[in-house]
Amino acid sequence: MAKNDPPAGVPADTSASGVSERSADGLSGLPMLGLSLLLVLGGAGVLTSNIDMTASRVLGIMLIVLGATTASGLTQVVPGEARVIQLFGRYTGTVRRAGLRWVNPFSRRRKVSTRIRNHETSVAKVNDADGSPIEIAAVVVWQVEETARAVYAIEDVVAFVGIQTETAVRQVATSYPYDAHGGGRPSLLHSADEITGKLTDEIKARVSRAGVRVIESRLTRLAFAPEIAQVMLRRQQAEAVVAARQRIVDGAVGMVEQALARLEERDFVELDQERKAAMVSNLLVVLCSDHVTQPVVNTGSLYH
Repeated sequence: MAKNDPPAGVPADTSASGVSERSADGLSGLPMLGLSLLLVLGGAGVLTSNIDMTASRVLGIMLIVLGATTASGLTQVVPGEARVIQLFGRYTGTVRRAGLRWVNPFSRRRKVSTRIRNHETSVAKVNDADGSPIEIAAVVVWQVEETARAVYAIEDVVAFVGIQTETAVRQVATSYPYDAHGGGRPSLLHSADEITGKLTDEIKARVSRAGVRVIESRLTRLAFAPEIAQVMLRRQQAEAVVAARQRIVDGAVGMVEQALARLEERDFVELDQERKAAMVSNLLVVLCSDHVTQPVVNTGSLYH
């Protein structure tokens, strides 16, 4: 694959077709509404007048038809929507200005939502980078940025975003392990910022050719598949026990070192190497034991 080629499953770039958004706000609708009403009323007035002439009747009918045709060019645009204008099969522009607008009455006006929307993928079962089956799902927040491509480059922009998002989630899931187990590698479980950035970039690369802007994406579900969930839970519990034991031992060794150092510093008692080893052993047993230890009180001398 070349450097600038799109990811697998992404359609080829449609910019070569010349379909790119341009403004076509048309005329203000209120004056044209008044003109159409004036034409219709004028035609009705001519038809109901006492002038009994074929020419006047034809004029009245023509005025009414012209007024109705003019009124058919009125287009209401609400905030968060746009109208893609197509005249005789050719894209002529996009109306984004909210309000009552007037465009060519013979044109086709297609409604496109420019509101911010989100799409949540279904839970997908995939294998991570280590081959472990996991369940993963994500949500993407997106918006149509270029209406011409959203209409002409693809068939259905909502379905397109949904399919490409699910494909991107699967791609990211197979590129990272679920858990690096302290190996220093980024993982799906512990590298949230990196995974989110990678997922967002992957989705952007796939939907940008449809005129869609990706605002944010997040994982909404991440878990081991049910068939290995119990095994992995025991593994995580074992790792947690080992980590806790390691911390307890580190703390106990530090406490023993501190106790020996303070005894030597204050010269309470002189201990040979054998007695120091016995003291260290007893302290480590007391500090590292899972159960409460029972002390043995020495009522004799230090050595008996």
